[in-house]
Amino acid sequence: MLDHVGFAVSDYERSKAFYEQALAPLGLTLIMEPAGQAAGFGTAGKPWFWVEAQGTPVRGRLHIAVAADSRGQVDAFHSAALDAGGIDNGAPGVRAIYHPDYYGAYVLDPDGNNVEAVCHQPA
Repeated sequence: MLDHVGFAVSDYERSKAFYEQALAPLGLTLIMEPAGQAAGFGTAGKPWFWVEAQGTPVRGRLHIAVAADSRGQVDAFHSAALDAGGIDNGAPGVRAIYHPDYYGAYVLDPDGNNVEAVCHQPA
């Protein structure tokens, strides 16, 4: 099981603002920002999703899926991420190819990474 994940971004302030808005519907907030060089998002005081100013951004496309408690949260994530400047990469919906109850939405972040919110609860 993963404890946390982090990756470098090309424009730290832009990506931090994007993730603050996009992750809010999933209950993730900015918990810490050590030296203004990394933004740690999470819940209950524990950051587990990091974007970092230092390093080389991923070449190609990173895919990150964040669990949602409900299909409504998936919908809200998709909307918030688009409002934050993300690019639609798959509207909210059932992805039966994975599982009959797999409900997800995909958005490309400012660096083109595929960020997904997914709920595994039946309708």
